[in-house]
Amino acid sequence: MSAPKSALLVFLFAAQSASAQKAEPPCPGNPDALATSRVITVDAATTPQVGRKQFPTTLPLADKEVVLTFDDGPWPGTTSAVLDALGRECVRATFFLTGRNASTHPELARRELAEGHTVAHHSFRHPLLDRLKPDAAEAEIDRGFAAVDTALYGHATDPLRTPFFRFPGFASTPHLLNHLAARHVVVFGADLWAGDWNPMSPGRELSQVLGRLKATHGGIILFHDTKRQTALMLPAFLRFLRREGYSIVHIVGPATEQPGT
Repeated sequence: MSAPKSALLVFLFAAQSASAQKAEPPCPGNPDALATSRVITVDAATTPQVGRKQFPTTLPLADKEVVLTFDDGPWPGTTSAVLDALGRECVRATFFLTGRNASTHPELARRELAEGHTVAHHSFRHPLLDRLKPDAAEAEIDRGFAAVDTALYGHATDPLRTPFFRFPGFASTPHLLNHLAARHVVVFGADLWAGDWNPMSPGRELSQVLGRLKATHGGIILFHDTKRQTALMLPAFLRFLRREGYSIVHIVGPATEQPGT
């Protein structure tokens, strides 16, 4: 075989191999999965506060792009079911953990991280921080930071591996917002929520959040992975997103490390 023909065959084989690799489904075992569309880095230097329910601005999302967030966990049973549902669709979310629950169930916190989710902060005990004295509120926030990072990495980290925080009950104060901004921590509100802190059936929750999503055309959604109704509802919700052409955006901090690094 002449050299030109040999080189041509090598080129064609490489092109076929590349095509075959591209044709593989992005979600092993589920070629029709919703999957994660893109990843964006959120930095307090440019985006200190997001979520239109609380703040004037939100993330730079396109129409029908969704960021999934879950509060208050981790919690046995429900958090595992939420992770299972996300895993089946190869979807990544952000979990805002209370330090107390992370300390009690560190294996679930580490599972969230190992499966590629962003693990962030939600105070230690979940008090309404605007009802505490400023020093006590700062101590509560710091204790939560330390507990979550210890559960994840074996020790508190400074600076935070993931500098994201959500106020329990969205009960912020100007002083605490300035305190977190000085520490380069992004404060997350939400663009819409499921309202799953109220007792309701999974079907009722699904109907409620879909109505709100259709009104906003996407955004940061707040769920609670501590709620059984949410864990039961989530697979149907993810199927709806896929069927209706919504895309999942995963958020990470500026220095977020990948699992295993």
